[in-house]
Amino acid sequence: MNLQEVIDNNLAKTANGKVADYIPALGQVAPKQLGVALYNLDQNELEQAGDANVRFAIESISKVIVFLYAVKQLGLDEVTKHVGARQTGFPFNSILNLEIERAQHPLNPFINAGAIEVTSLIKPLADRQPFEQIIMFAREICHDPQITLNNEIFESEDRTGDTDRSLAYYLKANGIMQGDVTVSLTTYFKQCSMMVTAVSLANLGAVLANNGVKPWDQDRLISSRAATYAKSLMMTTGLYNESGTYSSIIGIPTKSGVGGGLMSAVPNRVGVGIFSPPLDQAGNSVAGLGALGDLSTDLKLDIFRY
Repeated sequence: MNLQEVIDNNLAKTANGKVADYIPALGQVAPKQLGVALYNLDQNELEQAGDANVRFAIESISKVIVFLYAVKQLGLDEVTKHVGARQTGFPFNSILNLEIERAQHPLNPFINAGAIEVTSLIKPLADRQPFEQIIMFAREICHDPQITLNNEIFESEDRTGDTDRSLAYYLKANGIMQGDVTVSLTTYFKQCSMMVTAVSLANLGAVLANNGVKPWDQDRLISSRAATYAKSLMMTTGLYNESGTYSSIIGIPTKSGVGGGLMSAVPNRVGVGIFSPPLDQAGNSVAGLGALGDLSTDLKLDIFRY
């Protein structure tokens, strides 16, 4: 099955989901879109089909990038003092993720509280504020210098982000977050509003699949340890409450975002980027997961096969 056949086989599934209209700017996105990009490490080449070059908000997939950047800046041991690696069983924006067992830190970096905490760890440099550092790193790891901030989406996130504010103030009130709440939230909303493509995400997945080395120039960007840790988190917590289900069905480390993106990394084989805006109830792209399932079956990408 080639990539165009994957598109043809799954495009109709966009009718089974709903765009993330609780963020007003995302509610304006045309639903009937599906793009797939595949970076093959063996051949060192990128394939794409459908709407693979359409720009969309990265949303929660930014959590992977910011986690990797924080690890690059501070070290994995330091970052993991502030955020765990456990599944939660609760929605990604639930306060129960913090109250469970009176947690001393957020249970993983892919729930909103954990992502806000990780973002708060990034400190200003002499010449760059935290978001400037993040977007520069995103451009490098996604091999996409055209990644920009969408101000309309950022402002929409900021206007509707009261639940995230409550999480951040809980972190601050309980001595978990050391950074400034307003600054950390502004950076977090901006990172979610970066505009990427399925190709960008395939490149990101390829760096993770290649154990931290950029396959297009063979330079190491992140440590092998950080890449392995991120892939493990993606497998267990990357698809919100459906992570366990899709780990068993598809078997590929994947992170989703409510902008309709999916980013996957098959160790030592491929990076995958997918875009399709309509979501299921858990917040994952309906047609995108269908496409990823087809790729996993057809190309034998399920990591449990090996």
